[in-house]
Amino acid sequence: MMEKNSIKWNTTSDNAVLGVIGNFIQHTRLQQNKTQQQTAEAAGINRSTLRDIEKGNGGTLLTLVQILRVLDQLPALRNFEVEEQISPLLLAKLELNKRKRARNSNKPDDKTDINPGW
Repeated sequence: MMEKNSIKWNTTSDNAVLGVIGNFIQHTRLQQNKTQQQTAEAAGINRSTLRDIEKGNGGTLLTLVQILRVLDQLPALRNFEVEEQISPLLLAKLELNKRKRARNSNKPDDKTDINPGW
């Protein structure tokens, strides 16, 4: 098995990437001692579909998610999460506009609300 860092993803063909994914699925399934039939049934797909994916012969994104879910490998998709980040310039602008002190908003005619009996 190749080391993870040895794959040059930018120059790898689409078919080779599918092969890496298929190999990952097959390896994980075998490590969990699950047959193709068990895995396919749990994922709601045909065994032949799983076999084709393990051989690197494609499949759909939905099928990949179903298989990864059955194998408890959805965290493998962690790199697809998008974190919203505020640019440093926008953050600095927001800091400048932040309130720094409280102000008394009472106007002179607002003093009629004061109860003299207190």
